[in-house]
Amino acid sequence: MEQPDTTTMELSLEENLKKAKYGDQSAFAALVREHQGMVFSIARNFFRDSALAEDLAQEVFLHLYRNLSALESPDHLKFWLRRVTSHRCIDYSRRQKMKTVSMDEANESASGSHLPDNLPDTMMSSTLRRIVATLPDTPRIVVTLRYQEDLDPLEIARILDMPLNTVKSHLRRSLVILRQKVTRCFGEVEV
Repeated sequence: MEQPDTTTMELSLEENLKKAKYGDQSAFAALVREHQGMVFSIARNFFRDSALAEDLAQEVFLHLYRNLSALESPDHLKFWLRRVTSHRCIDYSRRQKMKTVSMDEANESASGSHLPDNLPDTMMSSTLRRIVATLPDTPRIVVTLRYQEDLDPLEIARILDMPLNTVKSHLRRSLVILRQKVTRCFGEVEV
């Protein structure tokens, strides 16, 4: 089975975007199918809650439907979705005053300051996600976009509408904080 080349996919996305602007429901559904994984992933990695991520993704796509006329291209659509999703995550978090895990709770759940070397990756990943969740909202979305969505700092700056150096500062400070928390949780980690 042949994979469609990227030019064909981009053309298809462009056609679907154009058709969706004129009210074609199936074209809009195709746009949602194409981008739902990205939107869900950003929200899921930010909140660590699939149900909440699904609700937020639904809100983002409803907002997209209402604002289709403002979008110019598939690249603009992708940028717009990342931006709206990121801002919705931060806004929702601020409104709900989500409970974050304190370092003491993370230490208790890790059952001791030194964990065995053969710790399963899933447990390590889960603990790291809980530690990332302790970051304030803006640094947390910056870390999520950088390391879980694999975006470069310039893209993050554009998405969050903040200066590049601010994004870099959030990343540097967050990594220092995370390194300290990981060290407290797991002991000194050799890289």
